[in-house]
Amino acid sequence: MGVEVGAQAARARALAVLRIRSRALAVALLPAATAVILGAGGATGHLVGPGWDSARAVVGAVAAVVLLAAAVIGLVVARARPAVSPTVAVAEGAAPDLYRLVRDLADRLDVPAPSAIALTPDCDSWLEDRTHAAHGPPPPRDGDEIAGPGGAHGPLHRRSAAAPVLVIGSPFLWWMRVGELRAVLAPVVAGTGPSAHPDIAAARRFVRGLDAAVAVCAHQGSRRPVLRPACSGIGWVARLMLRGCQLHVGEMERGVAAAAAERAQAVDYGLRIVAQEQVGLAYAGWDRLLTRVALPAWRMGRWPSRLDAGVVAALTELSRRDRLAEGFASRLGERPACDLLEEPGTVDEAASLLAARLFHGGPAEPGPDWSPVAWDDYPDEVVDRKWRTDAARLHRVLDALGVRRAPDPATVRHPGGPTLARVLDHLTDGLPPAPGATYGTSDPGHRPAEQPPTSTGPLAGTGPSAGTGPLAGTGPSAGTRPLTGTAPAADKAPNPNPNPGSSPSSGSAPSSAAPGEPLIPPEAGPGPAPAAASTDHRETAPDLARLVSAFGPDSDGNDDPPPANPRSAALAARLGAEVGREEAAVVPAAGAGPLAAGQGPDSALWDDTAFPLFPLQPPRTDRELLADHVTAMVCCAAMDTVGATPGLDWLDGPTLLVDGERVPDLTPRVLSLVEDGDAAPLRTWLVELGIRPEKPVRLG
Repeated sequence: MGVEVGAQAARARALAVLRIRSRALAVALLPAATAVILGAGGATGHLVGPGWDSARAVVGAVAAVVLLAAAVIGLVVARARPAVSPTVAVAEGAAPDLYRLVRDLADRLDVPAPSAIALTPDCDSWLEDRTHAAHGPPPPRDGDEIAGPGGAHGPLHRRSAAAPVLVIGSPFLWWMRVGELRAVLAPVVAGTGPSAHPDIAAARRFVRGLDAAVAVCAHQGSRRPVLRPACSGIGWVARLMLRGCQLHVGEMERGVAAAAAERAQAVDYGLRIVAQEQVGLAYAGWDRLLTRVALPAWRMGRWPSRLDAGVVAALTELSRRDRLAEGFASRLGERPACDLLEEPGTVDEAASLLAARLFHGGPAEPGPDWSPVAWDDYPDEVVDRKWRTDAARLHRVLDALGVRRAPDPATVRHPGGPTLARVLDHLTDGLPPAPGATYGTSDPGHRPAEQPPTSTGPLAGTGPSAGTGPLAGTGPSAGTRPLTGTAPAADKAPNPNPNPGSSPSSGSAPSSAAPGEPLIPPEAGPGPAPAAASTDHRETAPDLARLVSAFGPDSDGNDDPPPANPRSAALAARLGAEVGREEAAVVPAAGAGPLAAGQGPDSALWDDTAFPLFPLQPPRTDRELLADHVTAMVCCAAMDTVGATPGLDWLDGPTLLVDGERVPDLTPRVLSLVEDGDAAPLRTWLVELGIRPEKPVRLG
């Protein structure tokens, strides 16, 4: 093949980057050259006199300082370790067919083969240069790579010191067929051709060194105040050169991607168009699975060990629900790409643990408080435990607020037990507060003296984010979805791509979904404002206004107005503080422990203090927490009174099953109670299903 136009443009830009490096070197050598000229002039008797002697002394001192500074900067840039994406390294013995597929692609494209293959728990694929001296291959040891029965037999053929590593998104292997995977990887593998050019490789090494130097200076300057001035100076010089290279580097990478795409056009061109649709579908299913299914388990200290297999189940469920997606289900009869692995279950488990670490910040290896969970055990070990834990926390907060167990003990068989009726009566607007109830105390054990009742006016406001589906188990996400399967309002979830700047990327296709079941709900405006609270509502706490103000625009940047139910505001604020204390107590354990087996030799370069690198969602607001906890209490009452069971919906996460059927309409009824203090819709729903709110429930 001839030289692609994109490759020529990339080389021209690489030379521009190298010229910046040469200019920086020339600036560093200029004072030394001037000192040499002055010294030579004095030695030959041409530049003599007191003035020239002073000039030689000053210029010589400046040259020495500049040369020393340049040497230090060059040493830092050369020795700084460029960032390496966290991946699961796969030895050739663990995936001989996959290595053979990549080798055949490299032969057809007439480019060097990648030096190794690794997997990332994301829907993207790229080439990553790990030729820096700090990335040199360490001595082999157990757990460094996923190895099959034959062990690690080495890299691909034609391995060279400059060959990059091919990183493949693990969801692609489970959702795509073998032919689709080959078509998607073709332009990625083709990128090894332009990457092997000496000028492009040198330019990339220079830029990565500058970027690593900036990070090292920032890190060391913050940890060691003595080195802060020197680190600031080195970082300033590195950032200055990076700004000069920015435009050229961007154009160089575009040229490399264009050259790779042009070279790969002859390989499975027609199939690649279809495969790109599967890229978008796999990304949407992966994002949905992480936010709806995996995140609730991670928060409970459990991590699903078969996330990639869950992507297939989620997208298959989508195909079952939407007749327009039947074509996707027909693909399942073809050979899946995960068959290219000798032990797909082992690889899936390693990728699932890495995903939990990247997106949630869990420990690096399993332990008593961080154990795997199989999909068959998910309803009992995650959903049931989550609901009962939330219900227990809700009643602990009510106890701390001084709310008694039952307004009328004579009407309840077990007046001391935790009941749903207690929650309903407390949050129902217009009821007189329970005697002795206190709101807004900073210490649950502190009970200020009861104050005279004060009248509070109506608090107008809008409801919480309509995307809060408590039963979806996603907490705050605006991308969560109510039980009905449609989202009246949702925020776009962030892209959990751990390498957005890679080239060329096969995971850049936009998310796609069938019309009947949108995978990523579109953004929408806030929901309608609920009715104002009753003007004769009274509270006994003098600091209720302070707690209600926590929902105002000045709290944590949240612009949502306060809810119409002051009791919900007070309860939600205390509940949010309680959850915050519990989460803060377990944060130090997230980065502790050695690295998990199978994460590859690059794992030693991670910054354990930075996890999670890509958090899926912002912290849940107090109102979302309250809605989740009330929903959990309702589900516990349903399980203990009418025999309902916890379930797992592949698209929406934890769900309640009554007589084997999914409950579709609980979320709006809970929001009506939480926002407006109107319990009538929820009470009607409880009567229809035969749920007894006055019966005590078992808490976790």
